[in-house]
Amino acid sequence: MSALMARKVGMTRVFREDGRVVPVTVLEARPCPVVQVRTVERDGYEAVQIGYRPQKKSRLSRPALGHLEKAGAPPVARLVEVPKPADRDVKPGDFLEVSMFVPGEKVDVTGLSKGKGFQGVVKRHGFSGGDEAHGCKSKRVPGAIGQHTTPAEVWKGKGMPGRDGCSKITVRNLEIVRIDAERNLILLKGAVPGSRNGYLLVSKAGGGR
Repeated sequence: MSALMARKVGMTRVFREDGRVVPVTVLEARPCPVVQVRTVERDGYEAVQIGYRPQKKSRLSRPALGHLEKAGAPPVARLVEVPKPADRDVKPGDFLEVSMFVPGEKVDVTGLSKGKGFQGVVKRHGFSGGDEAHGCKSKRVPGAIGQHTTPAEVWKGKGMPGRDGCSKITVRNLEIVRIDAERNLILLKGAVPGSRNGYLLVSKAGGGR
């Protein structure tokens, strides 16, 4: 079990050998350098710290540069921990690449959904709204939110206006349709969270993350 970071390029379609059209999402998964390996003896758990998104040295702090140089890794903008691969041993300075996945394999994709800003109850929760008769001014308002004498309170969890989207979402069991190792591309059947150019965590299905 392992994972790597990828960037959402966009959606397109591919044709299978039998002529069927498959909608796919294209992800660019550049090689992710292994920066640190967590062990049970030292850290109490097993994991691999990887970097992603190349960054200029001038934009990194000296401690961050020292941490990367110690591992022999190039400058990266972010660090993330992923489960340690079960099929091979990795050490600082290695790279996790798209070759770890194969077409037909199922993966889980985690990312942030599109942010929609502050929204009302109709868009955020799907409320039907009030009447739309002549002179009505309560079409998209939540209406009364309180209770009667008993219990005379607003229940916790009541759907109210607020910030919508920008939530961590995991889409499970997406099929890998094609792998382009030369261009570091992964083509997944279906849609994934987030907008174009957003970063995603792609892990083998069944990892519990």
